[in-house]
Amino acid sequence: MSDTRRLIHYAQLEDRRGALRSPIRLAVVTDLHNGPYAELLPLMEGVDAILIVGDMVRRYSDGYDQALAFLREIPDIAPTYYSLGNHEIRLASRETYLQAVAETRVTLLDNRVLRLREDIALGGLTSTRRTTPEEASALVASLAREEGYRLLMSHHPEDYFRLIRGHGIDLTLSGHAHGGQIQVFGRGLYAPGQGLLPRWTDGFYDDNHLLVSRGLTNSNPVPRWGNPCELILLTLIPKR
Repeated sequence: MSDTRRLIHYAQLEDRRGALRSPIRLAVVTDLHNGPYAELLPLMEGVDAILIVGDMVRRYSDGYDQALAFLREIPDIAPTYYSLGNHEIRLASRETYLQAVAETRVTLLDNRVLRLREDIALGGLTSTRRTTPEEASALVASLAREEGYRLLMSHHPEDYFRLIRGHGIDLTLSGHAHGGQIQVFGRGLYAPGQGLLPRWTDGFYDDNHLLVSRGLTNSNPVPRWGNPCELILLTLIPKR
């Protein structure tokens, strides 16, 4: 049986450095893979920003109609920021797709940093299937120099431990692992980039410095089982 229903994962994280001045509520969106999305829209009402952490398209088919329609609609809910995953950069019609994205109201973070809020710096690390380790390290260093809370979107969770950990980033958001595809006793069996029995498939890791989403749909011919898709609604709160 394929378990693909969507759950809402409510998460809360305290800023331990004291950089946040007030709470912020974020919708974390990953791995839509050009799937249906209408039921997601009301779930995101009331958030302060929407963060898309890659793989809105499915590179095995060149269509992206659902992904683009989603990107056109969600800025009506909240300001939206988008970093690129491996499916975007390997899409045969990538340049045409990215030009269409540029015509939406979504802010694309292709290896760059901006201010999400006066007290929050946001970076988008493009998939390391294209970005070199040197370029990734430069992006991480640029974000680490910013004042305030440092938040990074990076599609591949395994890259956190290779390139991001220990460099002053408060929280990294990832997807890509699809929850381990099939979960048995809470453990995923396989994830791209990590192989069999992957270590980082969903939830918080490394003392809450990494948050991995299961993703919104399935792009793998292997069905998901015991592993619902999810939308993460994350609240960051100031240090008590």
